[in-house]
Amino acid sequence: MLHFTPEERYLGRQILADLAEKMVFLGGPRQVGKTTLARSLLPSALYLNWDDAEDRSQILSSRWSKDVPLLVLDEVHKYRLWRGLVKGLFDKRGPSLRILVTGSARLDHFRKGGDSLVGRYHYHRLHPFTLGEVGGKKALASLLRYGGFPEPFLKQDERFYRRWQKERVTRVVTQDLRDLETVKEISLVELLAELLPARVGSPLSIKSLQEDLQVSPHTVERWLTILENLYLCYRIAPHGAERAKAVKKAKKLYLWDWAQVESEGPRFENLVASHLLKYCHAVEDNEGYRMELRYLRDVDGKEVDFLVLRGRKPLFAVECKTGERQLTKHLSYFKARYRIPKLYQVHLGEADFGDEAREGRVLPLHRLCELEHLP
Repeated sequence: MLHFTPEERYLGRQILADLAEKMVFLGGPRQVGKTTLARSLLPSALYLNWDDAEDRSQILSSRWSKDVPLLVLDEVHKYRLWRGLVKGLFDKRGPSLRILVTGSARLDHFRKGGDSLVGRYHYHRLHPFTLGEVGGKKALASLLRYGGFPEPFLKQDERFYRRWQKERVTRVVTQDLRDLETVKEISLVELLAELLPARVGSPLSIKSLQEDLQVSPHTVERWLTILENLYLCYRIAPHGAERAKAVKKAKKLYLWDWAQVESEGPRFENLVASHLLKYCHAVEDNEGYRMELRYLRDVDGKEVDFLVLRGRKPLFAVECKTGERQLTKHLSYFKARYRIPKLYQVHLGEADFGDEAREGRVLPLHRLCELEHLP
């Protein structure tokens, strides 16, 4: 497998900079490369995994050299008293000992459960590979086929991807779900996960899922929230105001592993959504701005796939098309109502025309990544 230095993964340099001031918590989906990144930051780092019995004993007893420059604690949030443990280490040894805590769903969920660590850490979310990390337009076909998770993307083998994807979903829904929540109907949550790829890109109907699963709307909503916390899927809400007759409730659903989506159009839209969400999270975690990813839709059916906001103000809107087509009129329609500075329509081809500051610009996805510095 290809080795990534801190400079090659988009969060490496920022994490190293943040470690000079505070602890760093690194979250993100299972198998997205958190451990690989953490262990690559400093060659002499001490890596300890809570799931290993010897490492667990060393963590609890704090037995390590005073010369350790970086302590990486993986899955330590499985320990009931983990907050007090890392707080004590930081208060006693920092800043001489830099501490990096890694984990997926439980870390993100349980770090919000108390305020004992407030002011002592920076939080980052690691995303799958996107065009900004793996070579621009030359990598687009591979990203669409194998997704952005490091192992299947780097192997680029159909059989391996199918097995990896099946095992990942099963592991997330069974093992990680049991760690995070108490759910009796595990088989129905697995069925829900199987139903989601066909729902990508459209306003999600809770009623339809309720009928398929034969459970209450409240239960469907709870299970979807759990799957979001487990980094299996995410939803984006509409952005609206009265003057645009906006749709205000229905959210659109996307998957962290967009290669699960069979249809070309929704898969490409999911890929773009993941690029934009990664950008929003990176700006929010690195620079402290409040970032939002929304979509635009009114009651008459006019729609634009994505709107990126910073501090509640629109930065740019993005419409997705698999072919090189003429510019959709919906971009200019929403531009006038929301004062959107830049309009883009991305596609899988090579055509590049129009003006993003006026009526809109049609361009390849890799050009959008370059123009807006998408990681």
